[in-house]
Parts: sequence; structure tokens; C-alpha cells
Amino acid sequence: MYLALVMVPLALAAAPPTVAAGFGWDFAKRACAPFGIDVIYFFHRYLALVMLVLIALHALLATALDPGAVGPLDPRHAAPAISLGRLALGLIAALLISSLWRKRLGIEYDYWRRVHAVLAILALSLAVIHVDIAARMLNSPGKRLAWTALSLAWLGLIVHVRLLRPWRLLRRPFRVAAVQAEHGRSVSVQLQAVGHDGFDYQPGQFAWLSVGDSPFALREHPFSLASSPTRPGTITFTIKALGDFSTAMAECKPGTVAYVDGPYGAFSCDRYPKAAGFVFIAGGVGIAPIISMLRALADRNDPRPLWLFYGNRLWQHTLFREELQALGERLDLRLVHILGEPAADWRGERGLLRQELLARHLPEQRTGLHFFICGPQPMIGVAEHALRALAVPLRRVHSEIFDLA
Repeated sequence: MYLALVMVPLALAAAPPTVAAGFGWDFAKRACAPFGIDVIYFFHRYLALVMLVLIALHALLATALDPGAVGPLDPRHAAPAISLGRLALGLIAALLISSLWRKRLGIEYDYWRRVHAVLAILALSLAVIHVDIAARMLNSPGKRLAWTALSLAWLGLIVHVRLLRPWRLLRRPFRVAAVQAEHGRSVSVQLQAVGHDGFDYQPGQFAWLSVGDSPFALREHPFSLASSPTRPGTITFTIKALGDFSTAMAECKPGTVAYVDGPYGAFSCDRYPKAAGFVFIAGGVGIAPIISMLRALADRNDPRPLWLFYGNRLWQHTLFREELQALGERLDLRLVHILGEPAADWRGERGLLRQELLARHLPEQRTGLHFFICGPQPMIGVAEHALRALAVPLRRVHSEIFDLA
């Protein structure tokens, strides 16, 4: 049964776009794409929801089958193991609610991350104790050994993520070299490695950035690398003012200590060296990983044909517009700006990204082209469905979602 279920996305991905439509196409894409950060986050989120449902069913079935063993709801009269299990279930529910509705509840991101970590560790610890002293499934040495190994694996993961990894980052600091104002309430933050050579990365990947805080402080934020890996010694992030941390980056002073945990992600043209060409579709600050790829391709004198569809509300908010024009002279690049609210004398594309617009600018023969999409989630959905309608194979469409939490 499990094997049949895991084969479903592969079957949908192999089907023609007209067959794998709607939910099926989206499901296949998310399940079969290389494991970028967005895929991992969605998997984490929905697996947590499934886990909550299964634990709740476990509690309901235990109560229905043997009410006496479960005992009353009042923790003063219930067995300690049962109360611990109920408390773990409540913590998991609180963790899930605060994560799925963080913005609606008005919970600030950094505060939510710390609370999320604490709730997860507490819930896991209580659940381990509950199972260890209450579950009758551990009635043999083999089962108890397996449960102990699983518990130690969870503990090891927590130690690695919360202690060992920050400790390694502490030994490889960066310093802010420059902060440059960009269009659209954005800044480019250039970092210089201190006492080490930095790290290798592929254009389009991302990293977790912490500025002015210890890596143990749980105040890191994920941003795409906007620089080219062909220019060693420095890395650059382009950040739009969307929250407290990103807004504060405009006031960051050169010399400030920073820590960078990376690189991560599968959103890179370097993963497809045999591609005939690349089509980039970006919205707003979603241009950041794409400018990284364009800079790298230009530095390598890559001759392949490129297309960039770049959507913004206003021309004055369009990031890198001057550099993109200059890159067009170094690359075989067709640049298509799309403005939602253009000036009266604007001669480019107007409105929103749509299938007809893509079809008009792309060649009829699109075999071998790979498509990279990054920006707001609604724009990504429109672009993916437009490409599906244009019969672009699923394996050649790569997207990365910025807004994950």
C-alpha cells in the first residue's frame, strides 16, 4: 500500500500536462522536485498536521477501548503517564496552531521561532516519557531497544541543530563590508569572511543569515544569495523591508559581525548543465536568486539563450533594472518587464503575468529549456499553471517560494 502511494507522484509527473492537471500536477511537482527549502517546509508542516491527527485518534481509541486505563481528565486523579501524554498532545496542538496562523495571530517571527523550538522540545520530551512508562508496546527487549534508539536519534538531532551547528558558525564569522540601498525599499548587504575563505555555493541557493547576534540566539533568517560564486571573497544578500529584521538591515553598519549558515536549496541553473537555455520568471524581490544566476552566467561568458520575465507593480520599485539592462549586453538575454501600474508612456507589458504573454515572447520550440520561478506565491501558481498549459514538462519547471512561515 505504501509503495503504491509513493509511486503516485511519479506516475503523475510522467503523464502529459493535459492528464496531470490541477491538484494532481501540483502534487506531483511538490513531491518529485529536488528537495528545496520550500518543499521541506511544506512537508514538515503537513506531516505535523498528520501527526496531530494520528495522536488524537490514538487518544480517542485508547479511551473508547479501555476508559479505566486512561482515567479521568483531571490530572490530580489520572495516572502521571496519561497526564504527560495529554500535555504533549496539547503542546503539539499549540505548536501547530501558532505556526499555521502565525500572521493572523500577530506573532512576531523571531519570537515565534524561539517559542516553536521550546514547544517542540517539550512536546517531544513529554511524549518520550509517556511512551516509555505507559505504552504496552515496549514489552520486549527488542522493542524497547528500537524505541531507545529512536529517542536518542531525536535527541542527537536537537543537539546538532541547537548546539553543534551554532558552535561551528561561531568559529566562521563574517563582517558587513557594505550596505547599498536598492530600488523598492530593498538593500544589498555585502559580507566579507573573517579568518576563513567563506564557502562554495551554486548561484540561486540561499543561506540563513544572523547579523549582530550570536548563532545561538535563534535569530537567523533565510535569504537568497544574490552574488555570483565566480567572485570569491564576498557574498551578497538583497533584502526587502518586509519585517522587523529586514527593515533593520537598512541601518546595519559596516563592521557588524554576521554569521551565515549555508548554502542550502536546489534552486540553481548549475544543476542543469546540459540545458539548452533558461527561462527566468520573477516577481519583486524574487529576482534575488535569479540575479545571482544571471551574474554567474555572465561571468562565465555563457552563450545559451536566456529569457527573463520580471513583474513589479511600479517601475521605480524594479530591482536591478540598470544592471539587468547591462547584463543584456553580455548575455543572450531577452528581458521582459511587466508592470502592474505603469506610467502612461510605458511601452512594455502591462498587468499581470499570463499564459498569452509567455507564449508571445517564448520560442515555439522550447525543448531543452529549463524554467525557474521565484516570487510571491500567487505569481508562482499562475506561472506554473501557464507553463503546464504550454505543455512544458514538469521536470523542467523549478520554483522556490519565499514566504514560508
